[in-house]
Parts: sequence; structure tokens; C-alpha cells
Amino acid sequence: MAEALRMVKAELGPDAMILSTKKENTGGILGFFSKSVYRVTAAIDPVQKQAPPPAPAYGANRPRPERERTAKEELESSMFAPLARELKELREKVDALSRREEDGKKHSREEGQEDAQPLGFNLKNVPREDLEEIKKLLLNTLAKSQDGGAKAVQWPLASEAAAAEPQSGLDLLPEDSPLARELVQAGISTDLIRRILDTLGTLPADDGGQTLKTRLGATLSKLIKFAGTLKMRKNSPRIIALVGPTGVGKTTTTAKLAAMYALNRGNKVALITMDIFRVGAVEQLKTYSRIMGIPLEVASTPKELEKAVEKHAACDLIFIDTAGRSHKDKEKLDEMKNFLDNKIPIEVYLCLSATTKDRELEEILNRFKIFQISKVVFTKIDESESFGNMVNLLMKDNLQIAYFTTGQRVPEDIEVATSAKLADMILREAAE
Repeated sequence: MAEALRMVKAELGPDAMILSTKKENTGGILGFFSKSVYRVTAAIDPVQKQAPPPAPAYGANRPRPERERTAKEELESSMFAPLARELKELREKVDALSRREEDGKKHSREEGQEDAQPLGFNLKNVPREDLEEIKKLLLNTLAKSQDGGAKAVQWPLASEAAAAEPQSGLDLLPEDSPLARELVQAGISTDLIRRILDTLGTLPADDGGQTLKTRLGATLSKLIKFAGTLKMRKNSPRIIALVGPTGVGKTTTTAKLAAMYALNRGNKVALITMDIFRVGAVEQLKTYSRIMGIPLEVASTPKELEKAVEKHAACDLIFIDTAGRSHKDKEKLDEMKNFLDNKIPIEVYLCLSATTKDRELEEILNRFKIFQISKVVFTKIDESESFGNMVNLLMKDNLQIAYFTTGQRVPEDIEVATSAKLADMILREAAE
């Protein structure tokens, strides 16, 4: 990343602004032999500044030239610029609301209505989403503060909001809790952070041998359901269908699961694909099945699906790859539900991308609940910038998490979801 930033400065000049950075995998064949690269998006103001007037000769009227900033200072400047903008935005919001409240009180005093409700601003009447937005800005500022300076800033609005709604969860989390700050930075909602902290407080006292990650992992294991490794049945195969929106990586996830249990654990596995709509989907899975030596069947009707399952009834596991469907396309979702609704005992796993925002994750889950979701698989962990959205969804909807996928390589980039792994991702992301 440091090399990429230097290249940007060299290409666009010292005034270049870093807009975004992203780690990607590129090249390779079918997910194999790919390499990681950094993609940096930068921009420069197209308006050309006027040339400065000629500098005067050295003397009393010419200031001493400033020391040229080092690359490290340039990087630090680019890192702290967003924090400065966030502080400014927060302060402006608080000042605006405070002015509205003061104007309302002044108007009431002029009318001789000391006990009347202010005509301007009252915290109890402020929309909840506005209070949540202000609180989120404040918590993020506290979390990102490197020198503790933000803690010294006193905003009366924060205490007034807590007093106005003491049971609403809008009062601030403990500022002296390193874990609270890191959970906020990870994007976990306030009410769930309180549940996490309360649960952590019920754990046996730390004797000094436990790390923060260990205690967080133990806490998450009490609040989130982790499915663990699949257990085989004696007289019939476990049949698992992967469903989800388009582009979340269901086909490669299906191949990874087949490889995990067939190649790594020695189980007898078969593949079935229903994805006959996406160009190249069948050929992609055929290539994987041929490399792994696993049988593959194509099913375009419910009857063909039944025959394919019967054909491989002696297997331990049968994985079914379905076509990606938009959560907004109710007709296509109902069509696929009818496809899977038959006498075959199918477990439905919902594949979700870790890069999806909280609100959209909730919308997707609500639409896909028609399939009676058994477990959840989170994909694209390697592309996500934060993991609080996963915690929010799993805890709020009481879901069971089965696997994480961490890249495009087959079969390497998949692992059984554990509380220790989730805690590691949250704390590592906060540290970075």
C-alpha cells in the first residue's frame, strides 16, 4: 500500500487526493494462481491554480522556507483528513441543534411562557434517526481518536439526549472501554454492543492469561449460533442447496464446500447445478468437478432434481448450486421456491456478501426467508472493510452461521465459521 501511494503521488503530484483503496485478486485460472494487488482511486483538482508571484530575494521580507514534508507525514495527513472532516461535521450538527433550542427558549421567554414547550427545538421531539446519526458520529470520533483529545470536548447535547431518553440506548458507551471503541469502529449497533459488554461481564474473571480477542470470542459464542462442521448421516445423504442474490459467489462456494469435505475429509460428495441461466455457470462447475473427481448432475426441472438425488443416494453429501436471484424479483424467487419444495429433505444455506450494507442485508434476508433458511454463509470476507454488519444481522435475527469464504481460490479460501475467527476479524479490522 505504501508503494501504491508513492506511485499515486509521483503520477498525479503532491496535491492528489486518495479517494479509495481496495485489495483485489487478479489473474489466474478459475480462481487458481491469482495474485493480490492494490487498486487505488485518486483524483486531482482539474482547475489549474494561478502561478504564484516571483519570490522576493532572501531578506527580512522573505520568510524562511518550510521543511518539505516526509512521505510518512504525507500519509498521516491523508489518514487524519477524514477524521477532521467528521469532527467538523459533528460540531456543525450539534451547534445547529443547540441554536434551534436556544431560539425556542428565547421566544418562550419573550412571550412570557417559561413553562411552555420551546417553539424551536426539543430533544424529545427530535426524530430518532437524527439522534442516532449524531451519536454514531460522536462514537466514531471517540473510537478513531488517537490522542484522547476528543474526550475533552464537552457537548451538552449528548448529556441532554441521555437524560431525555434514559432507556433508549442513546446514552454514550463507556469511553474508557477499548473493546467498546473497537466494536463501534467495526460498525456494530449500539444496543448490540451493550449486549456484548453485558455478556462479557458475566464471564469468569480474567486471571491475566486471557487476551481481549479470547474474551470477545467467548462472548460471541454465547450470543451467536455457530454451526460447526457438518455431521454425516448413516443411511441417507445430507442435501444442501445454496441460495442467494446474484454475484455473491454461490458457485465457487459450492465447489469449495465439495472440496472441503471430499478432498480434505474423505467424504463421498456429489454436485447438482440448477444454474442453467447464467452463461458459463454449468461449465465452470463441470471444470471444478472434473478436477476434484466429483460427479456432477444438471437439473432443469424438479423431476430431474429428484432423479439426480436418487442417483447419488449412497453419497454422504449432495451440494446443490442454484441460480442467483435478485431479492427484489419476487416472481423468480417464488419460481425457485417451487423448484425446491418437494419430498426431498433439503437444507437451504443463504449466501451473503460481507461487503453488503446493513439495511440491504436485512432486505435480502426478509425476501429469502420464504426458503426456510437453515444457515448462513458469508462470502467475500477478504473484500470487506468492516464486519459489524455480519454481527448485527446474526444477533438481531438469531441466525446460525456456517462458513466464511476469504477469497476466490478453490479449495483453500473457505473455513468453518467460529467465534474465535469472528473476534479476530473484528479486532484486526479495528486495529488496521
